[in-house]
Formats: sequence, C-alpha cells, structure tokens
Amino acid sequence: MAVREAVGVQSLEETDAIGLDRAALLQLHRAMLLTRGLEDRGTALFKQGKLPGSFYTGRGNEAASVGVASAMGRDDVAAPLHRNMGVHVVRGAEPWRLLCQYMGRDGGATRGRDSNLRSQSLDPGRGLIAGVSHLPGILPTALGVALSFRITGEPRVAVGWFGDGASARGDVHECMNFAAVRRLPMVFVCDNNQYAYSTPTSLNYACEHLADRAASYGFDGVVVDGTDVLAVYREARAAFEHARAGGGPTMLELVTLRMDGHAIHDDASYVPPELHAAWEASDPVARFDAWLRAHAGFTDEEAAALAAEVLADVDEATRLADASPWPDPSTVRDGVYA
Repeated sequence: MAVREAVGVQSLEETDAIGLDRAALLQLHRAMLLTRGLEDRGTALFKQGKLPGSFYTGRGNEAASVGVASAMGRDDVAAPLHRNMGVHVVRGAEPWRLLCQYMGRDGGATRGRDSNLRSQSLDPGRGLIAGVSHLPGILPTALGVALSFRITGEPRVAVGWFGDGASARGDVHECMNFAAVRRLPMVFVCDNNQYAYSTPTSLNYACEHLADRAASYGFDGVVVDGTDVLAVYREARAAFEHARAGGGPTMLELVTLRMDGHAIHDDASYVPPELHAAWEASDPVARFDAWLRAHAGFTDEEAAALAAEVLADVDEATRLADASPWPDPSTVRDGVYA
C-alpha cells in the first residue's frame, strides 16, 4: 500500500483529462463563492443576534469540501462535518434552508430543534447523513452505509469526514481497519486544518502525515493540498472510482486552513500572526480565482457578474430564512425517539 503526496493541477489539458470543461470549472468556483458567502452572512446574522447558539465556519476549507463533493456520484452518500458547508451547496441544499437551520427556524432540516450544520446533513434525498457533536462519531455510521453497499452489491460509495484532532480517537482507527479488512467502498477524508481547537498538529501526532496511517491498515493514503480545489477533485474522483470498482477504501488527507477560530466566540489568538498571514495568502477562493484568470481566460467582467449573482442568492436566502416562522412549541415532542 502506498502513501503519496499529490501534485497540483497546472493546465487546462489536465482538467480536460479529469472531465472538467470550462463550464465545470466555473461551477466549482461558484460553489466556493456561495459557500464563503453563506458563512459570511451567517457571521453577520450572529452578530445581529439573529442566530442562536454558536457558529462554526469553514473559511479556508471551501476547496476541500467543494472538491470532494463535486467528485461524488449522484447516488453516493456523504457524512460531512460542521465546516463542510461546501458539501451541502454542491449536493443541492437550498441556501435559505441552510440559513433557516442556523437561525433555528421551522424551515431548517430539524425544524428549529438545532442550530448547527451537523444536523442539516439529515437529508437522505441528497445523500447526506447527519453528524454528531462528538467527532468523529459519524464515521461508524458512514462505515455502516459502505457495508450496506457491499452487501447489496450497489455501485455506490460512502465518504466520511474527520479532522486532525479527531484522528487520534479510536473510532477512526476501528473504522479504517474494518473498511480495509472488508474492502468496503468508502473514502475517508481528513480535513487537516492544522489546529484541533487550540492544539496545533505538532502536539497532536508524531507521524509526518496523517495519511501514513492508511498504509498501516492496508489501503492507500494520499496527501493533498486542500487549498487547491482541482487537486482535491482529481484525487477524490480517483478514490471514488477505486472504491466503486471494488478496490476498497482510500484516505485523503486534505492539508487545509482554519482561517477563523474554532467557533465564532474564539478569536484564535493562540495562532502565531505569521501563520495567519500565510493562511490569508493561501486563501483557496482567491487562489482558484487567480488560477482561472491565468489558465481559463476568466475576466474581470465574468468575476463581477458571478460575484453579483452569488450575492443576490445569499440576499434572497437571507430574506426567505428571516421570513420562515419560528417552530410551533406544541410540536416540540415531534421526531423525538428517546
């Protein structure tokens, strides 16, 4: 079994080889812009007192989420986490319902019973299964989905996310071992954003790469620059094809950024200023904008039009979410199983 470091995508010829024409490239960019726009709006709504509880952003993780989700097949199933807004956007979740979920309104996935993106994943029609707060507790569920595909013989793949901090938990290792032994059609995605809350990766693990652990269980691991949406898409597409063909699991370690704190209450003052500056310089949204300009003839006019279109979508989503009613208190016991 091999562990390798993926290289970047440098030309349109390379994107053609992985099935991305110019329209598809612009769709990737739009999904990243919409992901960023919705989370920026969520931050504003929180500061206005319109968003209860806390708020977690995936700023810096847009390429990682959008790249993997865009490589999924229509019938594949994802178990994303609280920083994976891009997965929901790509899988077709309505922006206004995403904001409803955050705002605790009746139009959200849990109809006002939670205000977190984890529970927004409860959308089987879009191949999304809900996460849990104790990370990576959703991985065994994703593993069970992959096992069901193997039992029924369906050519489908399950993908489960976890972070660099959660990688130390037994759930991850037990799931990787089981998936390897049974050669399950599963892709493990580690969003390595370099901090587990306030703990840097240097204090979390001693191996060079988290993907090294995949080889110890008997399957391939790939280290990918998680700020490069094209590299993420290419490696995720290969992992899905490998799993669908009966080759078993792959682990993708997406080395990405957490440009905001752990949650909105956290100013991330424990992160050295020079690291923050490096993260800003590697912003995945700005990086892909520059790539499109250099390689795909993306113009200022196109950029302005796309930005205006995304802003209009976010504004309309905000309007609809703000108009969504609060949940009816008489329904508080509906959907309660224990």
